[in-house]
Amino acid sequence: MSTDAAASLPALADLLSTFRVVSLPLVTRFRGIDVREAVLLEGPEGWTEFSPFLEYDDAEAAAWLAGAIDYGWMPTPAALRDRIRVNATVPAVDAASVAGILARFDGCRTAKVKVAGAGQRLADDVARVREVRAVMGPEGCIRVDANGGWNIDEAEHAIHALAEFDLEYVEQPCARVDELAELRRRVKYLGIPIAADESVRKAADPLDVARAGAADILVVKAQPLGGVRRALEIVAEAGLPSVVSSALDTSVGLAMGVALAAALPDLDYDCGLGTAALLAADVVSPGLVPRDGSLPVGRVTPDPALIRRYAASEDRREWWKARIARCHSELARG
Repeated sequence: MSTDAAASLPALADLLSTFRVVSLPLVTRFRGIDVREAVLLEGPEGWTEFSPFLEYDDAEAAAWLAGAIDYGWMPTPAALRDRIRVNATVPAVDAASVAGILARFDGCRTAKVKVAGAGQRLADDVARVREVRAVMGPEGCIRVDANGGWNIDEAEHAIHALAEFDLEYVEQPCARVDELAELRRRVKYLGIPIAADESVRKAADPLDVARAGAADILVVKAQPLGGVRRALEIVAEAGLPSVVSSALDTSVGLAMGVALAAALPDLDYDCGLGTAALLAADVVSPGLVPRDGSLPVGRVTPDPALIRRYAASEDRREWWKARIARCHSELARG
């Protein structure tokens, strides 16, 4: 957070005055978790969300708090569109479960399929993607996301194995920027673009991947990049096509991502903002789930009854309160 932003940081007491913690069950295990915890805060501009994953350290989580503050305490940039087309998200499930997952994403013409999962083989990934293609038919778009799970040789081999399914792009196949650059050189002849996610949102400099020529597409997320306005700056400076995605947010956090997508000058790809369909419960009724493949632009207000119903335990509430205090201190230091 810049010095100017640190100077305008809301007081910790203001953040905690509306602090709510929810614990939401998932439809299927995703990212190694069965329950998603999130903090909801109400600022002058409306409700916002703070939900870094539990394993993230305070320095990384502080950017998520900056993002929550940006959305709750600052005006949202002007929207250039009123609906955002979104993709379905298929976790690293067995092929037999694919149709049931896709059925939760009404009207979505694009699917992002998780691959390179811990304990899984390339054959499992091929079977999963093959089933997605069978369910979606030839006109559906398929992108795969390895979350940096392959080395260069593994990624090259996997992309060749998956190329028959007409991939739209491969997201974060390798962990490091230099690996992405080398892989991109190796597979360029296949015409399958490389997208960067973790190499943007987890990097000390989110623009390194663009400068290195290591990606064709950026995947941007509002919370981890410090907010809608900062994410817009990164996209503008990178000069690459971008896809807005989420981090398994509640509908409040998803509305933040939708605001980012709505404000982008160019939006050529369906966005990864339909993940409320993977939640078995939400804080908004009805939840911000895909309808005819898209989401409406606009803020949402949580339902007090749902917040009470899915309230986290007191010990989890105290854990999150302490985490916010530490992240707030990180931001105050600039």
